[in-house]
Amino acid sequence: MKIIFVTGWVLSWIWKWITASAIWAILSWWGYNVAMQKLDWYLNVDPGTMSPFQHWEVFVTEDWAETDLDLGHYERFIDRDLNSLSFFSSWKFYEEILKREREWYYLWKTVQIIPHLTNLVKEKIKEAFTSNNSEILIVEIWWTVWDLENWYLIESARELRNELWKENVIFVHITLLPYLEWSKELKTKPTQHSLRELMSYGVVPDFLFLRADKEINEEIIEKVAYMCSMDKNTVIPSETLKSIYEVPLKYQKRNIWGLILKNLSLEVREFNLGKWQNLNDHIKNSKEEIIIWMVWKYNWLEDSYYSLNEWLKIAWFENNRKVILQFIDAEDIEKKWLTVLKTVDWICIPWGFWNRWIEWMIKTCNFARENKIPYLWICLWSQIMAIEFARNVLNLKDANSEEFDVNSKNKVVHLMKSQIWIYKKWWTMRLWTYPCEIMQWTLAHEIYKKDKIDERHRHRFEFNNDYRKDMLDNWFIISGKSPDWELVEIVEIKDHPFMIWSQFHPEFKSRPTNSHPLFWSFIRSIVQNKKTT
Repeated sequence: MKIIFVTGWVLSWIWKWITASAIWAILSWWGYNVAMQKLDWYLNVDPGTMSPFQHWEVFVTEDWAETDLDLGHYERFIDRDLNSLSFFSSWKFYEEILKREREWYYLWKTVQIIPHLTNLVKEKIKEAFTSNNSEILIVEIWWTVWDLENWYLIESARELRNELWKENVIFVHITLLPYLEWSKELKTKPTQHSLRELMSYGVVPDFLFLRADKEINEEIIEKVAYMCSMDKNTVIPSETLKSIYEVPLKYQKRNIWGLILKNLSLEVREFNLGKWQNLNDHIKNSKEEIIIWMVWKYNWLEDSYYSLNEWLKIAWFENNRKVILQFIDAEDIEKKWLTVLKTVDWICIPWGFWNRWIEWMIKTCNFARENKIPYLWICLWSQIMAIEFARNVLNLKDANSEEFDVNSKNKVVHLMKSQIWIYKKWWTMRLWTYPCEIMQWTLAHEIYKKDKIDERHRHRFEFNNDYRKDMLDNWFIISGKSPDWELVEIVEIKDHPFMIWSQFHPEFKSRPTNSHPLFWSFIRSIVQNKKTT
């Protein structure tokens, strides 16, 4: 069993996942089967009920687990599906502890943080390792070593290293070098205090990654190595690059793989860079800029829709074009919707919940349909397309979703009968990977080139089949459905260059080296539409 723990200081999020994912990518290039796990300190069951402003986008695994954005990053970097054992919040640990205590698992003992909670953490780490048939497991410990909430996670990692020995468990620590503009220098004192804090937990890192927006010279590396009692070769500069996909290549050139394999007493295997270099070449060679308008609700944090944003960009890179995402606050649509939309060539509507600014989203949908603007809807906003069509084509002026108006007489989107008596909202969520049968001679079939697909879902409300016949009679094409015909999965509009919605989340399965068919086709329609205008 080989384990790499990743901890951080100041940078509680963004560079930890990039570093962890980059190490994962590099080790996979050298032929190792690597798995990932993230340990989080918060007491929520999972990020599913959090505001995207607090914990960014929610990601869903193949086996229905709602996790935070980091697991999505891991999957995309290495093009491998993770499972529910790859993510644990403190609630999951405490729930298990209390459940065991009630079942007399601990007999007559006093249940404590140490050893009972830390033993459980170690148990789940080992379980994640074995369940993925891994050779190496990378474990990211959320937030920083200074945060009191996660100290028991660091203690668990320390204990595991003592049990498995140093050649089987190593620590990677990431710190920030602040840059003082007035003196034009990077400061190392925060890094030195970071190492002192980590060592106070009994943990001495094997590798130290220095994060900075400016160049980190050899003098700084030598100073940090000396002050932190580390080998200079294990202090790794991590300057800002043009693309996060350059990071693994940068680390590869610094022989990080060799040092990690040496520390873990692992052999050097055959190297295979795969498609990663091609991806970076596409990014560097992308010159022509294309603008896509994103009408969004969570309007000051772009990472609320990170997966969607990133894979629209990647689909463009594969075509040697650079996408510029212009974000339109749904509130601006409300204030000056026609003025804004008249400047738009292509629109993508990401996911969301509840009824804020829904009416203006419906107007946006109507404008795109009538003006033949390429248009991609995902999850909730796919249901907006059904509402708009019912109102303006079927002339059902009060058509709505049960989520937005429980008193509407024409709920074209509703809770299924099997869900009505479920009083806990979370239990009405459709989470998991579900099959979808695609109808032949449709745009969806042309896109997927398959009769059956599997996609990940995260939503509560469904298309109301009572309106299916009237909609179909007016060329509202249901091109994807569940095998039992009960659930609508994909809908498209006839005689439109590209107007399609998916009830599922295609961004959860898109990869940097393998764009999802829906994104690829959306981009293709934009290119074709641009050539004709």
